Amino acid sequence: MTSRVRTVTFDAHDPYEIAGFWLQVLKAERPDDDLPGEPYASVPTDGLTVLFEQNNDEKVVKNRGHLDLEPDGPRDEEVAWLLTLGATIAHDHRNPDGTGWVTMQDPEGNEFCVLRSAAERRA
Repeated sequence: MTSRVRTVTFDAHDPYEIAGFWLQVLKAERPDDDLPGEPYASVPTDGLTVLFEQNNDEKVVKNRGHLDLEPDGPRDEEVAWLLTLGATIAHDHRNPDGTGWVTMQDPEGNEFCVLRSAAERRA
């Protein structure tokens, strides 16, 4: 028997609002049954669903898990675009030779990383 990952779940103060941020990031469509004020909101992708679950507890430590994003274009352009959406840079791990990644936070403080694109890694 084999299992597969179907959903990755994050706590959220406002699931609908933070799902809106991630829908833009992942260029996904909001499901018809996701409504403001509901305790869950989802972001469907080709491989799995990112789910945001209502939790009003304050975040006091970094996430134990996070998403790593591989953009289809240059990493630095993706980072700049994410900043316009409301993300912030938590740690910049870019190196002078172009390697490395950027650890960012979404508007609710959930960490995620932006890696180099496949083309950048091949160069």
